[in-house]
Amino acid sequence: MTKTIVANWKMNGSPNFIEEFIPPLLSALSTTQHKIIICPPFPFILPVRNALKSTPALLGAQNCHTDVKGAFTGEVSAQMLADIGCKAVIVGHSERRTLFGESDELINTKISAIHAAGMRAIVCVGENMRMRESGKAIETVIQQLKATLPPSSNPKNTFIAYEPIWAIGTGVTPLPEEIIEMHLALFEALKNTTPLLYGGSVTDQNSAEILVLPHVDGVLVGGASLKADVFQKIIG
Repeated sequence: MTKTIVANWKMNGSPNFIEEFIPPLLSALSTTQHKIIICPPFPFILPVRNALKSTPALLGAQNCHTDVKGAFTGEVSAQMLADIGCKAVIVGHSERRTLFGESDELINTKISAIHAAGMRAIVCVGENMRMRESGKAIETVIQQLKATLPPSSNPKNTFIAYEPIWAIGTGVTPLPEEIIEMHLALFEALKNTTPLLYGGSVTDQNSAEILVLPHVDGVLVGGASLKADVFQKIIG
């Protein structure tokens, strides 16, 4: 079954890295049954686009501004990203929420801008360990979901990525039953077929097991997407 696999490079990469990373993946990217979206940092979007041109892999970005243009030094609009070939943008990642203070309201506006530019929003939601241990994980995530999704959201222009904050970059992955429980709650809250991705310490060792779980339509991969041999195993 076709799944969606998103690579989030975060603030990593260089021209040399792209030259070494992409060629070994070209065959796998061209033959995989899955939909692949690569999200490099802004400076490397065009080099990655050029490196991927012979494959069906799609290009994505990791952030955008809410406005189409204006006096916003250092910012990049969703329309600019669409103009250079991006098809999706990650928004609402816990690192943006915690390190840069992005609110549900701001994320909601960014999603609207992504949709207006004709791209898909990869909307991240997730709980911290305190919320999980208090038994409020599902309540917290569903509140996030409802607060961030604008009316423009639909199954064709949005992915929901469940990323438990306590699992991101820690090497700790929730138990399968915990992933199943949260994805079922998201599925029921959405009342539609918006694809649900799982993210949080996804590796080549656990991706196959995660991808067959109910209501898991793909994965959002962080650190493991920076290792060509590992990412090749994940995309199959």
